[in-house]
Amino acid sequence: MRSERALAAGRSVPSARALVALARHQGRSLARSGSFPWAAPTWPGTVPRPVPRLRTGEDYPTEWSRRYPARLFRAVLTDNVTRPAMHLLATPLVRGSELLALVEAPVIFVANHVSHLDTPVLMSVLPSHFRHHTAVAAAADHFFDRRWKSHLWALAFGAIPIERHRVSRRSADTAAALIDDGWNLVIFPEGGRSPDGWQQPFRGGAAYLAVRTGRPVVPVHLAGTHQILPKNGRRLRRGATTVTFGSPLYVDDGEDARRFGTRVEAAVATLAAETRTDWWTARRDAARSAAPGRAGVPDGLVAAAQGPDASSWRRAWDLGPSDGGDDDPGRWAVHQD
Repeated sequence: MRSERALAAGRSVPSARALVALARHQGRSLARSGSFPWAAPTWPGTVPRPVPRLRTGEDYPTEWSRRYPARLFRAVLTDNVTRPAMHLLATPLVRGSELLALVEAPVIFVANHVSHLDTPVLMSVLPSHFRHHTAVAAAADHFFDRRWKSHLWALAFGAIPIERHRVSRRSADTAAALIDDGWNLVIFPEGGRSPDGWQQPFRGGAAYLAVRTGRPVVPVHLAGTHQILPKNGRRLRRGATTVTFGSPLYVDDGEDARRFGTRVEAAVATLAAETRTDWWTARRDAARSAAPGRAGVPDGLVAAAQGPDASSWRRAWDLGPSDGGDDDPGRWAVHQD
């Protein structure tokens, strides 16, 4: 053997410990040299490098925002910052909140959309058992187009990215899974803020989710936020707002998403008429304006909620000033749960 020949020649045989030390030294030398496999292989110069893909937009993962640390932070932020700020800036008058006792979570809140303040105002007036377990469907191309914006809105409002310019199965699956997991969801089915404060035609996403998940829809109408911060507005103007909740809507047997969506849009339009007039007048007008063969669908009120077919100054004139005012006894009230 080699060791016996080494002993016969008078040379010493390295011990196992010495061999291990030698292997470690050679390994460190290779690592310092940066050669493969101790370092990443070099990129061939003739092959273009792929552009790193940033997970933004519809691809942004929001699961972390529904874990306990993020939920705790959001609850503290909402209760101690958002709610006081909204009651100071917008002084919301809440109507129909007693109807929320008629429904069990999870539910889909469907509201008109006229301002970026719609979300914080609505979240600030929800009862705590809804408020702390509610996510918001937000435009993927606007609120999730940058990483820092994605982090911010997911943390502050529990927002999830929704594709609004095309039909997306991924967005629908994400929202449906959220509802199935017990989360309430706020959806603005107009697909964007109204440019002049009038209601825009609804898209079918909210109705589709209700049909798919079997959960009720709670219609909501927000008035006054457009005067505080309109679309493309740069400055906040303190004012009064009104948040009106309607009776929960359930999908009837055999009812498809299109027909149910028409009922949801009509319900929000009826709440808009109630804000401008009163409960009795709005229901009377809804009954009178229902189209023949479409019982319960007040087409006339939907058209009225979308404003007159006229020039922009006439539409602004007909919309009128912010609802409520300094003489409103509930203007400074902070409504308790």
